[in-house]
Amino acid sequence: MRIVGIVVASVLALAIVGGLVWASTPYRAEADGIAAAEADARITVDDEGDVVVLRPTAEATTTLAGRGIVFFAGARVDAAAYVATFRDVAAAGATVVLVRPTLNLAIVELRPLSTFTDAAPDVDAWSVGGHSMGGVRACTYAEDDAVQALVLLASYCSLGDLSGRDDLTVLSLTGSRDGVLRQDAADDARDLLPSDATFVELEGVNHAQFGDYGAQPGDDEATISDDAAHAEIAATIVDALDG
Repeated sequence: MRIVGIVVASVLALAIVGGLVWASTPYRAEADGIAAAEADARITVDDEGDVVVLRPTAEATTTLAGRGIVFFAGARVDAAAYVATFRDVAAAGATVVLVRPTLNLAIVELRPLSTFTDAAPDVDAWSVGGHSMGGVRACTYAEDDAVQALVLLASYCSLGDLSGRDDLTVLSLTGSRDGVLRQDAADDARDLLPSDATFVELEGVNHAQFGDYGAQPGDDEATISDDAAHAEIAATIVDALDG
């Protein structure tokens, strides 16, 4: 029995170590996307450790002035991989706080929303959002009455019930070439969102194009370029938050 116990403990230890190694090796942002954002006079990009913050400059428009969004990265995706996605959102006047969740897994993130909104104390109205697993966690933060909008990118609410939040603006974006999202589960979870939630499928966009981190196993091949996908995603988000 002692030998069996030692074997079981060893297997569990190896599983834990393997899981930690797996979680601590996220998909990294494409260098070109970061460089393009850093060269964009309309925004600033500040990597502050637990968050990457995109702030509008005087060159930005005022479409979303005073607005902010806390966005949770997908599982094992570095927050900087969403800089390219949200570049035009920040250029429309919003402050975007991209979160590096605990263990690079948003589902185990336990810090309060204020941990991230404190990065931009000048913001008047906050939204939350997330990609894939990050969206699942964002749904629970959206239960806070102070949150005005929820943006789901290739995601759905499996935690938390927002169906009673008639004051919450919800945008759910998916891609027609997404090979990772469980569309059946996403369809089943629609009842957890307000009845006036907006659902948009972007033609030719795959799962990984909601970020900027290269190909992802199991995904389908996109039929539009990354730049075109990011521009379309950002424009749809701006329209929803402005509407």
